[in-house]
Amino acid sequence: MDRYPPIADHGLVGDLQTAALVSFQGVVDWFAAPRFDSPSIFAALLDHDRGGYFLFAPESRNTTCKQLYYPDTAVLVTRFMSPDGVGEVFDCMPPDRTGTPTDRHVLIRGVRAVRGTVRFTLECRPRFDYGRATHRLDMQDGNATFRAPDVTAHLQSTFPLQQDGTDVRGTVTLRAGEVAAAVFTVAGPDAGPPPPVTPERAMEGFWDVVQFWQRWVRSSRYRGRWPGVVHRSAITLKLLTYAPTGAPVAAATMGLPEQIGGERNWDYRYTWVRDGSLSVRALLDLGFAEEATQFTRWLSDRLQAREGVDGEPLQIMYRVDGEPELSEEVLSHFEGYRGSYPVRAGNAAADQLQLDIYGEALYALSEGQEISAGGSYHGWKNLARTLDWLADSWDRPDEGVWETRGGRQDFTFSRVMAWVAFDRGLRLAREHSRPADAPRWTAARDAILEQVMERGWNEKEQALVQHYGSDVLDASLLLIPRVGFLAPRTMSWLSTLDAMERTLVSDSLVYRYDPAASPDGLQGSEGTFSLCTFLYVDALARAGRIRPARYAFEKMQTYANHVGLFAEEIGPSGEQLGNFPQAFTHLSLIMAATTLDDALDQQRV
Repeated sequence: MDRYPPIADHGLVGDLQTAALVSFQGVVDWFAAPRFDSPSIFAALLDHDRGGYFLFAPESRNTTCKQLYYPDTAVLVTRFMSPDGVGEVFDCMPPDRTGTPTDRHVLIRGVRAVRGTVRFTLECRPRFDYGRATHRLDMQDGNATFRAPDVTAHLQSTFPLQQDGTDVRGTVTLRAGEVAAAVFTVAGPDAGPPPPVTPERAMEGFWDVVQFWQRWVRSSRYRGRWPGVVHRSAITLKLLTYAPTGAPVAAATMGLPEQIGGERNWDYRYTWVRDGSLSVRALLDLGFAEEATQFTRWLSDRLQAREGVDGEPLQIMYRVDGEPELSEEVLSHFEGYRGSYPVRAGNAAADQLQLDIYGEALYALSEGQEISAGGSYHGWKNLARTLDWLADSWDRPDEGVWETRGGRQDFTFSRVMAWVAFDRGLRLAREHSRPADAPRWTAARDAILEQVMERGWNEKEQALVQHYGSDVLDASLLLIPRVGFLAPRTMSWLSTLDAMERTLVSDSLVYRYDPAASPDGLQGSEGTFSLCTFLYVDALARAGRIRPARYAFEKMQTYANHVGLFAEEIGPSGEQLGNFPQAFTHLSLIMAATTLDDALDQQRV
């Protein structure tokens, strides 16, 4: 067992309230429950010795591995091929169909001998509360119950399990066609054991999950050129969405580094207003209106609650249930992925001022034609009150879209998105005949445009730059043509796009910005940002640069992992870095694909 397998050597399974990573080696090395943002139960990916893991794989070490998803599903199959036989492990979680928060979450792990005779080994070593809580093990009828202070987990199998301290082990030998299974169930501290598991019941659960996902994918209206990668991204987005509220998390994991051995290790298991808002258009383009509407209602609830820091109407991120408290702590007992320390739980960036979020929020509500909850009058009043506040508050330095910790600046992107907020607010008021202080909002919108073009423009670079007075390029501005701040083929935008190509693009892969040229308060460097690469494709296609757009899009697909998933970044050697998989990357892939499809259709290619 590799102590720290590559980040990309994993697939994702989930039940729409939480998720688990399964490595090439058949190891669950990340799983938090009962929610995405709960303390971990298995976290060997962050500390092999203290984090806990759940291995279920062939005993033979002389194997070749292949991992794949059952078509159009979130059911993961890991195949092990050896001279003695071929064995498979299938992993899935029955998805939430109720939309109600629950403490009960089920991970089904089945094994099958495909050819020959295969001996499988099971090791289950949970470490609750990020490895900080002790647990008691109870064995009964060959099954195991792990009792920690706030959670109980049951492990039931179709073959005998043996106690190993406070952990369990087991082995089972299968001949071709035979199936065995182990089911790991997380429940509340007082919950009783689930029903006994049998091979037949495990296979029923497997096929039920297959049917759920394939039926969902069939509702997609995407008919473009890249259905495989687009639908895989859509499944990933849904896997990363908390069903009870419709809030997507930024990634399934925490603490995975942007640079091996570096300090840029963050907790991404929360809902960013920015990411969720941009997902609305991507979901609508695929025909998933229910998911898009559910998020806009969650967003409208946040506007009504007005729980931002220091009186702000919104804060940049929340827990999946809308709770604004995300205090950050360092898990000092974890060594971090391959020594990447510190490992942080929680995210102090929630306290930052990022004025761009109001533009993204209004963009989402406008694209979804939603005005608060169902377009209610009170929902609109919350929205109008937010824009009235923004009219007095937009012209301030902030921490910016990338959550830098090097001090506030007059970030150009923040101003651009403030412009979007007023532009979409005026549009909604007009289209839905809602009361609004239109003269005030119009004056603010126009003042922002003039300020950005005068102070955000750098004559030397012939481009809009990261913040006023700098000459640093920033890939966040690739959203400008999508949101309509500048037309995609105006000279000022094309010149900015050219400058980005010279400075930020490396063989079609795109950096966010240069930390050396624009210090962000953190040590070390980072790789190219996969989100930005897909935004670059989108911008190229809108600019009429179809051939380089298609080249960049299709080349970027070669950096996906073996099951089509993307982490946050691509490192200098082509490796995936950062939290995994990243929802923002997958939604931007969908955005790029639909824009590029439209551009190619217009060319009749």
